Amino acid sequence: MKMLNMALNGLFIVLVLSFGTTVAFGPIPRITWEQREVRLTHFQEPGISNYSTLLLNKIKDTLYIGAREVIFAVNSLNIAEKQHEVYWKVTEDKKAKCSEKGKSKQTECLNYIRVLQLLNDTVLYVCGTNAFQPTCDHLLLKTFELVGKNEDGKGRCPFDPAQSYTSIMVDGELYSGTSYNFLGSEPIISRNSPQSPLRTEYAIPWLNEPSFVFADVIRKNPNSTDGEDDKIYFFFTEVSVEYEFFGKLMIPRIARVCKGDQGGLRTLQKKWTSFLKARLICSIPENNFIFNVINDVFILKSPDLKEPVFYAVFTPQLNNVGLSAVCAYNMSLVEEVFSRGKYMQSATVEQSHTKWVRYSGEIPKPRPGACINNEARAANYSSSLNLPDKTLQFVKDHPLMDDSVFPITNRPRLIKRDVNYTQIVVDRIQALDKTVYDVMFISTDTGALHKAVSSENGMHIIEETQLFQDFEPVQTLLLSSKKGKRYIYAGSNSGVVQSPVAFCEKHSTCVDCVLARDPYCAWNPRKASCVAIFKEHGSNSLIQKMNGDASSCTASSPIPFPPTGTSFLSCVGTGSPSSTSTQFDVGSGTESPAVTLLPPFLSDQSQHVNAHGIFHLICRATGPSDVHVIWEKNGQKIDVCVSVQTHVLPDGKVYLFSWVKDTLRESSEYCCSFLSKTGNKASKAWITVDRQEATHQESWTRELNNWKSVINEHDQMMQNWKKAWLSFRDIKATVTLFWICKALLTIRVPRMISCLSSMRNAPVIWKNYTLLTDYGNAN
Repeated sequence: MKMLNMALNGLFIVLVLSFGTTVAFGPIPRITWEQREVRLTHFQEPGISNYSTLLLNKIKDTLYIGAREVIFAVNSLNIAEKQHEVYWKVTEDKKAKCSEKGKSKQTECLNYIRVLQLLNDTVLYVCGTNAFQPTCDHLLLKTFELVGKNEDGKGRCPFDPAQSYTSIMVDGELYSGTSYNFLGSEPIISRNSPQSPLRTEYAIPWLNEPSFVFADVIRKNPNSTDGEDDKIYFFFTEVSVEYEFFGKLMIPRIARVCKGDQGGLRTLQKKWTSFLKARLICSIPENNFIFNVINDVFILKSPDLKEPVFYAVFTPQLNNVGLSAVCAYNMSLVEEVFSRGKYMQSATVEQSHTKWVRYSGEIPKPRPGACINNEARAANYSSSLNLPDKTLQFVKDHPLMDDSVFPITNRPRLIKRDVNYTQIVVDRIQALDKTVYDVMFISTDTGALHKAVSSENGMHIIEETQLFQDFEPVQTLLLSSKKGKRYIYAGSNSGVVQSPVAFCEKHSTCVDCVLARDPYCAWNPRKASCVAIFKEHGSNSLIQKMNGDASSCTASSPIPFPPTGTSFLSCVGTGSPSSTSTQFDVGSGTESPAVTLLPPFLSDQSQHVNAHGIFHLICRATGPSDVHVIWEKNGQKIDVCVSVQTHVLPDGKVYLFSWVKDTLRESSEYCCSFLSKTGNKASKAWITVDRQEATHQESWTRELNNWKSVINEHDQMMQNWKKAWLSFRDIKATVTLFWICKALLTIRVPRMISCLSSMRNAPVIWKNYTLLTDYGNAN
C-alpha cells in the first residue's frame, strides 16, 4: 500500500504545481542601474550572433568566446580588446544536406560553437554543431589556428543548436552530457577517452528526456585515508520515471560518475558502472510549493570551506507567476545519498501512478555504483573490470536513488517573484568585520543581473544591473574572482558584457555607501569616497556596516542634488495605509522649537508624474543631536529609496537633508517625519500619476496581463476538470473493491480482513468505501 500512498503524494505535487500557492515572494533590489549609468564593457562583432560559450584562462588573462561560426580570444581585463579570432564555417555541401533534412539553411544549418575546453596549456579542444554533423577539433593557442582534425563529435556536442548540453575537461578527457543522434532522442553522458571511453546505458531508467545544465569535477580529499576517487557530477532536469500522469512531471537531478571507472568486463561493457542519480529538492515546505526545473548550477570550492557547496537556480514547471528560487546544498549530503542511501526499483502496478518504489531486498557487495576505494581493493576489486556481475547487473537495473538531496536549512536561500532566473555564479568575500559572505550573481531572461547576499535581516538584493539594452536572456555567466581583478562576464545572443562585481564609486555619501550593505564596498573618510575593499591596502579607517547602521558616518561635505546615476526601484506597494505602521502628528504634537522644518516643505512638492516616471522629494530640518528622519509611503515605512546627509552646526544642533527618488504606477502619498525626544515635525505630499499619459510599455504590459488572466482561467478550468476526473476514477476503483470485499465477506473468506486493511491504508479509497458502506446499510 506504500506504492499507492506514494502515487497520491506524487499526484499532490502535480496539483500543487498546477494550482499554485499564494504567498509573498522575495526582496526588492535596493537599487537598479541602467546600462548607461555604470561601467560596463561590451564585445560584439558585426554579423555575429549566439555568444553562448565562454571560457576563462586566468593565467593568461584571456577570455575565449564561442559564437556562431567563430571563436574569439579577448583581453579578460578589458573584453573590448580583441586579441585573436578564427572562423569555423560549414561547407556549402553540408549546408545543402542539412537543408534536405528539413532544417533551416539560414539558421540551423550553421556551426554553433558548443564546447570550449583547455586540453593543455597550448591547445583548446573545440566542438561545434556543424550543420547537424557535430565535429571537434584542436585550436592551437600560439597561432590561434584550427589543426583540422575534424573528429566525429557525436556524444560530445549536440546536433541541434537548440538542444541542451554540458561538458567538462578532466585531466585531458572530455565528459559530456548531450544527445547522441540527429533527432535528439538518445541522451547520453559520456567520457571521450582514447584508453577508456564510457557512456550511459540507452534506457529510460538511466536518462529520460534530460535537459542538461551543468557538469563539474570534485577532486578527492588529499587528506582522506579511504582511497576515494575523483567524481564528476552532472545536473539536469528530466521527465519523471517514478510517477506517470497525464502530462510529463519534471524532476531535477544530480548524477555522479567516478573518474576511475573502466566499465564492466561482461556486464556494462564500455558503460558506466558508477552512474547513480538522485532527486534534488528545492521547495517552500510550509506551502508545499515545489521548484522542479533546474536552470543552472555553480559549485563553490573556496579553500576556506570545509566542503564544496553548490548553488542551483530553479523555477516551477508551470510558471504562471514568474517564480524563481535559489537553493544551496552541501556536497557531503549528496555523497551520503549515493554511498548509504536506498535504491529504487521498477514496479508494475495496475491503475497506479507509481512506477518505481523503494528497493528493500539484499544489496550486493561491493556496493553498486560505488567508486573503487581501499575497502574494495582489500577485497581484490582493484578496478571496475573486476566487479562481480551481480553488482553490475544491480546498478544497471537500479540507477535511481530513493533518498533525495535536501538543501541547507531545508528551504531556498532566495525566492523571487516576477522574474525568471537563468544563470548563477557565487563569489566569496570577507567583509571588514571578518565575516565571510557568499555573494550570488544571478542573471535573468530579460538581460538583468541581481546581486544578492544573506544578511542578519534575511536575504538582501543589493542591486540590479541591466546588462543588455534589448532585454534579451543571459545565456552564459562567468566569474573571475582573481585577487584585484574580480569581474562578471555575461553572454547573450547579441554579445558579451563585462561588469565589475561592485559599483562602489556610485555611492557618493558615507550613508549611501553603508546603506548599500555591499560586502565589497566601504567608505574611505580620507578620500571621501566609497571604495572597493579588495583594492585598498589598509582597512583600519574604512567604514562598513553590513547591518546598514550608518551612525558611524561623520558629517560630510554637501554634494550636488540629486545624486547622479542611482535609479531606485519603487520603494513599497501602493495599497492603503498599514494598520500597523507608526503614526505621527502632522504639524502638531510637541510644538517644540527643537525640531524645525526648512523649505522646500514636502507639502509644497505635490506634483503630477507620468507612470514609471522618475521624481524626487526633498525634506530638510534642524534639531537636537538625536534627531532622525523617517519616510513613509502610503502609511508604510520605506528605507530602500532614502538618502540622508547629516551635518553638525556650530551651535550643536544637527542639520538633516534627506531625499527620496522613486517611480510610481499608482498615485501615492509620501510623509517625511523628523523625530527626537523633544518633539517631532512632519510634512506630506501627494504624487498623482497621470494615467492618460501612460507609456506604450505599460499599455502593452496591461494587455499582456489581460491575456495571462484569460489563460490562467482556462488552466484553472482544465485542472478542475482533471481533479474531478481523478476523483471519479478513485470512486470507480472503490466501487470495484467494495463489491470484491463484499463478495469475500459473503462466502466468509478470511482475506476479507486483508482487503479492508489494504483500503484503510489508502485514505481516498477508504473514505469512499465508508460512504458506500453507509449507503448500502441504509438501503
